[in-house]
Amino acid sequence: MASFNTIDDLDDAQRVLVRLDLNSPVEDGEVQDNRRFQRHAETVGELADEGHRVVLMAHQGRPGRDTFVSLEQHADILGSYLDHEVGFVDDTYGDDALDAIDALDAGEILLLENTRMCDDELPEEDPEVKADTEFVETLAPEFDAYINDAYSAAHRKHASLVGFPLVLPAFAGRVMETEYEANTAIASREFDGQVTMVVGGTKATDVIGVMETLGDKIDTFCLGGIASHLFLRAAGYESGYDRHEDLDLYDSQWEANEDVIRRLLEERRDQIELPVGLAYEDDNGERAEHTREELDAGSYDYMDISEKTVEKYDPTIRNSDAVFLKGALGVFEEEKFSAGTVGAVKAIAETDCFSVVGGGDTSRSIEMYGMDEDSFDHVSIAGGAYIRALTGADLPGVELLIDAAN
Repeated sequence: MASFNTIDDLDDAQRVLVRLDLNSPVEDGEVQDNRRFQRHAETVGELADEGHRVVLMAHQGRPGRDTFVSLEQHADILGSYLDHEVGFVDDTYGDDALDAIDALDAGEILLLENTRMCDDELPEEDPEVKADTEFVETLAPEFDAYINDAYSAAHRKHASLVGFPLVLPAFAGRVMETEYEANTAIASREFDGQVTMVVGGTKATDVIGVMETLGDKIDTFCLGGIASHLFLRAAGYESGYDRHEDLDLYDSQWEANEDVIRRLLEERRDQIELPVGLAYEDDNGERAEHTREELDAGSYDYMDISEKTVEKYDPTIRNSDAVFLKGALGVFEEEKFSAGTVGAVKAIAETDCFSVVGGGDTSRSIEMYGMDEDSFDHVSIAGGAYIRALTGADLPGVELLIDAAN
């Protein structure tokens, strides 16, 4: 497997420009803490402890959205996970930013303002174009090395991700290193026994792409989430239809993927485990379940796989040598609809197998329901990049690190 240089390969006392992914939920203008801060703190803290001058870049939201805010709060949250103060400057590559960078001493940390507040950052363009932007040309001379720790944004061709590796020695941070190793394990590792993938979430199109690509590497797919409803629909059950005009979860994804779903069911039916039932909320607000023969998508909103389905998937997971999970199997944020997600995650945690749990929402269930991250080989904080890695698609941010090493 191709590899890149990591922060272990840095020379001493470097001026380093580090790209993180601190993109977070924002509620009433307040940035919410999440596991990304804790993960990236390992890279940042190690660099500061080694005496490097550490300047951080990150993005938050997109222009025009409520989540498009300054990174000032991010500096405080990140600092809470470190033995170092994280300074902040409300500028990215202007005079204020350059003065703050120049004033840094060894072991000090500075976070620059939201990269997406720069006109050069957002358009997806080739690395050579991004390397020629004023953003990159102004900042790069201030540094000895560029470190990309933002694996979860590595599928983007933004200036802070693909411009700097062409003009500075480029290295991977700890998050980039561990995420890449875990998320490419399907392609790069040999497993002695059964390999299972548990797939769910709301983005059925992504899941279906993974199933299509990895069919030769996965023995069994256990389906939940929106994808399971669409596969049940293809199998002739009354599931996978939108019943609310203002909610488009099923029909558009069905139209986009119907042919692929039907072909997968025909060609790989022995690999695909479908739910034997789904759960809904009854008139008393309690959890109730229908077998798949009883399903009626025109009258009910189905929010989870049934408990019988959890029992069906359990031995498949526990008898596996490797299990990869992407996406929640139900609306686990409501405890009454958590049986599918929590049942699958607990079975993985209690099984002596190689395990990767992917997707920010799914990984959140681990903490929410009192499980321990150490029970898994890796809990990924990546979304789109995780999917692209599973489907074998290139990740520009990663490819440039590999090129730099070679």
